[in-house]
Amino acid sequence: MAEKREIGLFELYDKDPETADKLVFGRVANPDRRGFLRGAGLTTMCAMVGGAIPFAANLPAGFIPVALADTAKIQGKDGLTLLNDRPLNAETPPHLLDDAITPTARHFIRNNGIPPEDVDPETWTLTIDGLVDKPMKLTIADLRDQFEVVKEALTLECGGNGRSFFDPPAKGNQWTLGAVGCSNWTGVRLADVLKAAGVKDGAVYTAHVGADTHLSGDESKLPISRGVPIEKAMNPHNLIAFEQNDAPIHPMNGAPLRLVVPGWPGSCSHKWLTRVWLRDQVHDGPKMTGTSYRVPNRPVEPGEKVDKKDFVIINAMPVKSLITSPVTGHETSNGKVAVRGHAWAGDDKVERVDLSVDFGATWIGAELEDPVNPYAWQTFRAEIDLPQKGYYEVWARATSDKGVAQPHAIAWNPKGYLNNSMHRIAVRSV
Repeated sequence: MAEKREIGLFELYDKDPETADKLVFGRVANPDRRGFLRGAGLTTMCAMVGGAIPFAANLPAGFIPVALADTAKIQGKDGLTLLNDRPLNAETPPHLLDDAITPTARHFIRNNGIPPEDVDPETWTLTIDGLVDKPMKLTIADLRDQFEVVKEALTLECGGNGRSFFDPPAKGNQWTLGAVGCSNWTGVRLADVLKAAGVKDGAVYTAHVGADTHLSGDESKLPISRGVPIEKAMNPHNLIAFEQNDAPIHPMNGAPLRLVVPGWPGSCSHKWLTRVWLRDQVHDGPKMTGTSYRVPNRPVEPGEKVDKKDFVIINAMPVKSLITSPVTGHETSNGKVAVRGHAWAGDDKVERVDLSVDFGATWIGAELEDPVNPYAWQTFRAEIDLPQKGYYEVWARATSDKGVAQPHAIAWNPKGYLNNSMHRIAVRSV
């Protein structure tokens, strides 16, 4: 079944059809059946794909047509494209990311395991231990009472965002452009909590643990446990967050407590957070070793085989931009096109965004806003005059304050990480 997930097919109803109905349709389609393809389920499926399914009898158990990816509903989310349900992963089309602050309903979902069912904020606890002077066990109320509560707009992006454009293809969730968002997060600084616990001299890395469970159902296994160097952990913009956009965090975004470690792969920002422990070595939890969230230590040829020992851990994300308006297919009758979007640059700031409508022959500087705080994405805009009627591509290229610009081509790697090639949309002047 893993192979099917890699090419965008889903096992939505394999384990728990009733829960899956609630997830996808917002209700139980037929509480008496034991699978989607029984009773009214097949009728509903045909209606959703727009006609009869001639070979429906051959559909394997737990399978849902890929055509439903664009229509599947997740409670509390609006317009997301479902890539996988086991674990649940969904991205946001670029035009739904036009807001300066990403609404909770439009923030992408990246899960690695099965989310916990008991997420009562009143009883939730966080343990801080390992190489600390004073191990701590804190409730969310303790965090609010004992530490300064702050709110920041912070950009989170999956390390595999853009994977679907790799050639040859890379395995994994086939993210296009929408595994990114910039919500307001409220919580306390991770650094403040670690300082209160007392970081010992030998601590070099954090280790993060959540309440989500392994897809196998084996409670002794963690689905993911990543960490960051202690220097990054002490950055004052990392939050232990308990609110998203001034409300409880969405369940699929980590309620009731999560880490937000901006500028680095979203996998560092552990959801359903229950423990942070400090170690005297690079953390070796699940998805910290092998080739997970790692890239080759050198440029490689597309399709090249790379020895595991030659992979290095991804730290800061690269400079990137996203055109959120207009959408591909836009037509203008007056020869003008208003372009908007966002740009971000990992641990750095975006210095400029340039746009081209002549396939990179010339560039037009866009108006670029400052971030509302460090690690927030920056909004850009420009009004472009198209010289004559016809087909145009609008290319966006962001450049960081370190002078690093987005490339035109993808820097290929075996796992499909860090695609920061320029975003392009197509428009017509008619």
